[in-house]
Amino acid sequence: MAPRCLPSLLVFYLCFCRNRADFYVFDDKIGLGRRFDGIGGLSGGGVTSLSLKMNKTRKANCLETYFGASLHILKVEIGGDAQTTDGTEASHMHYEGDENYFRGYEWWLMKEAKKRNPDITFIGLPWAFPGWIGGGESTPYHYPSITASYVVSWIIGAKQFHDLDISYVGIWNEKDFDAKYIKILRETLDRVGLTDVGIIAADGNWDISTAMMLDPSLYGAVEIIGVHYPGTKTVQEALWTQKTLWSSEDYSTFNDDVGGGCWARILNQNYINGRMTSTISWNLVASYYQDLSFGRDGLMTAEQPWSGNYVVESPIWITAHTTQFAQPGWRYLQTVGNFTHGGSYVALTDGKGNLTVIIETMVIIKKKSNHIASFFERSFVSAQTLQMWYSKFDYANSKSTLFKKLPPIKVTEGFFTLSIGVDEVYTLTSVTTGQKGTYPDPPSSTPFPKSYYDDFDVRKNPLPLMKLHTLLTRRVFLKYFQNLTDPGPHVFTLRQIITQQPIAWATDSDHTISIIGDYSWANLTVSCDVLIETANPGGAFVAARVSRGGESVRKAMGVFFFVMANGTYKVTNDIGGKRVLAEGLSGTKAGVWYTLSLTVKGQFAFGMLNGRVLWKDAVVLNPKNGWAAIGTHSFEFGQFDNFKAVVE
Repeated sequence: MAPRCLPSLLVFYLCFCRNRADFYVFDDKIGLGRRFDGIGGLSGGGVTSLSLKMNKTRKANCLETYFGASLHILKVEIGGDAQTTDGTEASHMHYEGDENYFRGYEWWLMKEAKKRNPDITFIGLPWAFPGWIGGGESTPYHYPSITASYVVSWIIGAKQFHDLDISYVGIWNEKDFDAKYIKILRETLDRVGLTDVGIIAADGNWDISTAMMLDPSLYGAVEIIGVHYPGTKTVQEALWTQKTLWSSEDYSTFNDDVGGGCWARILNQNYINGRMTSTISWNLVASYYQDLSFGRDGLMTAEQPWSGNYVVESPIWITAHTTQFAQPGWRYLQTVGNFTHGGSYVALTDGKGNLTVIIETMVIIKKKSNHIASFFERSFVSAQTLQMWYSKFDYANSKSTLFKKLPPIKVTEGFFTLSIGVDEVYTLTSVTTGQKGTYPDPPSSTPFPKSYYDDFDVRKNPLPLMKLHTLLTRRVFLKYFQNLTDPGPHVFTLRQIITQQPIAWATDSDHTISIIGDYSWANLTVSCDVLIETANPGGAFVAARVSRGGESVRKAMGVFFFVMANGTYKVTNDIGGKRVLAEGLSGTKAGVWYTLSLTVKGQFAFGMLNGRVLWKDAVVLNPKNGWAAIGTHSFEFGQFDNFKAVVE
């Protein structure tokens, strides 16, 4: 029987064996803990959410399911025209004086999120910057006032053109911070009236904490210390600042049930061990090729726009265990912690009599035993029952139970007991509005079509598959283009428009490249009409069996068929052009349309120019498979039309 406690005391017992009980106490008499700021998802690091936008039916159901998890925060990349992990997001200013606040898909995503949660918090963070920002330098800090104005213009554009209020902005994803720039950014925000927009810094490690303690102006400029992948731990210097602490990017784990269990542990222990009051998952939704970096590292999966298939993964429902029953502005109790034998518990209150307790047992030493948890509560809730939501991971049999509503647990004179097993998550709450909902089954998963054609004519198809599915190493340099100078067959094309090397986040290729298709493709023919717009050293290529994309594209192997404006061609086994398979004269020049065709079968490849064989019998030992691709030799203007890929 539970002992008598003070009215403001909640006593929690956990029994680990028949004759021994460990006691855990919730008590608000000693004061409350930190303010809970919410759980979020991050759409960034390239086109990680892009294909979500493709199919209207799938899109609606997928978004309803996703935001049905009641996310409090949506953090998005401020596009910078450069590779940022799994593709490229468009800048709103490709060059100085250029402003377009309708490029990319993040605007659409934020508006969809706002429809489903009008109170959602928006955050913007640059990964990369267009080259003009640095004036030829590879850093955005060389001209800090220009960079600050560029970032602030994005925030203003969000409100002016989309009625989106950005609450926070970051510095430069996972790069060294610059104190001078942070202070100038704060001054620029204040000068245009954006005093309510807070700065999160530095979206990397904890180093900024020490700098803030030594620099009062920097301390005043930064509202939140945001760190990535902290392992649930905080350094003492960060705590000394007394600033709000966030895990502003976390998770990045394959989204099977093991990943779901990992996420459950992170959500609880980031606060328990690190006093971090918000955790944001990278990424929001795995809506990109699984064979790219960090495949399926999203809260859910939607990587097949051609089929409309999506999968609601376990991390979605683990998120709901917290987000449906506690809102930003609630407070943690100070008496939260880790169980002696593994697992953890947190408790939150809204200060109005509601209580939510989340328990996770992802790490328990005694793996085969169940444990009896006993609670005593009096001051937080007056209800005689608590709602109970339950998840159980069954890794061995793949029969996990996710976010199941169990019968309410009876509270008798403030006392109740609960049997807790291994690899479980419980939410015990006075909140009665939780729901899982039901949605139609998604379409079946199918491979990418083995025969694919796109003429980029937006008149016939306003949303061509390539536009929404192509996961580009530098996606936004390719733009749908109306070629008014060509009255013939190439009026509507895909055009490469970035001519200056961006300030990169990842180690990137010197070439622009767009991949498409299926990574398993082995024997295929890729053809495309190309227009080289730049004289020497301008050029264009088609490719097959491309082994890498995204942040590792610089190391991509495959078969790359280049034609150059100087009248030559080169076939290489790598994108960098060091392993030459064939080369010679092509007669190609700038300003003329050419049809390139590349066929790879078994260990041999051949290429055609305007229907005639230009080279043949090139030996291709590796790779055995990979994507199709198109691109330009450098950052230059170039156009593409009538893309076709046929797999044997």
